Amino acid sequence: MSTIAWIGLGHMGAPMSGNLVAAGHTVRGYDISEECAAVAAARGVTTVGSIAEALEGAEACFTSLPMPQHVRSVYDGPDGIWAHAAAGTLLMDTSTVDVATSRWCHDESTARGFTFVDSPVSGGTAGAEAHSLAFMLGGAADDVERARGYVAPMAGNVIACGEATAGIAAKLVNNMMLFISTMAVAEGSQLAEQLGLDHAVFWNVANAASGQSWAQRTWYPVPDIVPTAAANHDFDATFSVDLARKDCALAVQAGDTTGVHLPAAKLALGQLDELVSEGFGGKDCTLVTKFASPDGTLRGWSGH
Repeated sequence: MSTIAWIGLGHMGAPMSGNLVAAGHTVRGYDISEECAAVAAARGVTTVGSIAEALEGAEACFTSLPMPQHVRSVYDGPDGIWAHAAAGTLLMDTSTVDVATSRWCHDESTARGFTFVDSPVSGGTAGAEAHSLAFMLGGAADDVERARGYVAPMAGNVIACGEATAGIAAKLVNNMMLFISTMAVAEGSQLAEQLGLDHAVFWNVANAASGQSWAQRTWYPVPDIVPTAAANHDFDATFSVDLARKDCALAVQAGDTTGVHLPAAKLALGQLDELVSEGFGGKDCTLVTKFASPDGTLRGWSGH
């Protein structure tokens, strides 16, 4: 078993690092939030007061952070990962960032004598809890195989996507598709209700037919249909509007860079932007369902 550093113990980082502990690894975790650190500690993670302490004796280091700028700041500088990791430490970033930030992590790690693998995940907090996440790995083949052993206790699927940044590129495209399908489920749920269909019955129809999707199976935005839906808890975030907006914007940016036309993704981004402007950035991204509701109200949502 290994000693592993974990930087970022939020909604994803806490259960993921806890699964490594359950698999027999020693995990030392750091987060600027004492509350997040306490949650991780309850899962068996040894929480410490700095990145340097987390990296003492670590054979591998994971980062799980909200924004590209957080990844850059955690890696660089006198208090960062590069300043304190041992030369043989395998560095893996599970955050969703832009391709340029991931490329920077690869290039700068190589220049400093480190090995870096972009290691984004899909499956949300439910997948993190169930250690059933899909990992998308990007890097040199030998490095990816080394990373595979570390991510296995957290994963349902581990996919080698190709060379450096292939993992994050796959993640951006995947999440773009998720946000588009979330709009479809949002609109479908509301139309089914207005047409007088029983929600559980309609969910079973969609689940057995061509309307089926991960968003429909996991996030159906009506209470008491699927247990993992935010609609069961006043649309408190499992995947926040703020983070969804960030991921969707990165995909749209990639489309602009490559010349690919993304009208549906831009519509999804527009709805997420509107939720942010209304002050709902901290709520769940499935709150886009309110835009399909005839009067803007939803079952299971208090309205604030």
